[in-house]
Amino acid sequence: MNIRDKAAVVTGAGSGVGRATALALAQGGCHVLVNYSRTRDGAEETAAACRALGVKAIAFEASVAEDAPVRAMMAAAVREFGHLDILVNNAGTTRFIPHADLEAVRDEDWSRIFDVNLKGPFQCVRAARPHLEANGGVIVNVASVAGFTGAGSSIPYCASKAAVINLTIALARTLGPRIRVNAVAPGFITGRWLEQGLGADYEKVREAKAEQALLGKVCAPEDVAAAILSLITGSDLVTGQVLVCDGGHTLGPRLADGIK
Repeated sequence: MNIRDKAAVVTGAGSGVGRATALALAQGGCHVLVNYSRTRDGAEETAAACRALGVKAIAFEASVAEDAPVRAMMAAAVREFGHLDILVNNAGTTRFIPHADLEAVRDEDWSRIFDVNLKGPFQCVRAARPHLEANGGVIVNVASVAGFTGAGSSIPYCASKAAVINLTIALARTLGPRIRVNAVAPGFITGRWLEQGLGADYEKVREAKAEQALLGKVCAPEDVAAAILSLITGSDLVTGQVLVCDGGHTLGPRLADGIK
């Protein structure tokens, strides 16, 4: 897809991967609705930065866990831009809980994490579908390597991201041929999310993940945004796929010299 003069909704775009994705789309000439649920200042800054690149951009508050605000958001995008071509489901949440501490997982953890991480993308897709079908649209869901490995901030988080991967495949089957649906699965991403979640262990974990990665580094938000953009602007025959973006971390350790 040539994204110039297209229009996109990016959820959770007030910071991190969502912000980087919104800016990457704007750099390509795409108009952007910057969704947020809490980080209003960050979302307004993201929208302003997009407008500075010469495109239309607005910030819109909506919790993806709630259907009515999601439907209003998609309607606002069409009203502002005249059409909707791209949906990036990036909004997510978690609670950092040691996996071995099963008793620490509360019912509200399951509800909140699945409402945002799984039901949220589904509701966004459902609301955006008629608009995306009009001209042939693209959806990219942000999953996680935690959905493959079962290792992450908490067991509910890992399960939710595994479900997003399955949702991506189911939606690709359902929405073709008019809409392509793919996902990215990032590994460790630098920034506030993990800084807050890991606290004093952040640097130690980051360094260990970089050392273990085949490419010797972890992701910045811009790396994940580039992966997302590649699924939008690349081949029009790619759908139902999950692109891992983790520097080769999940492939395991490097082979010793001479061993194949």
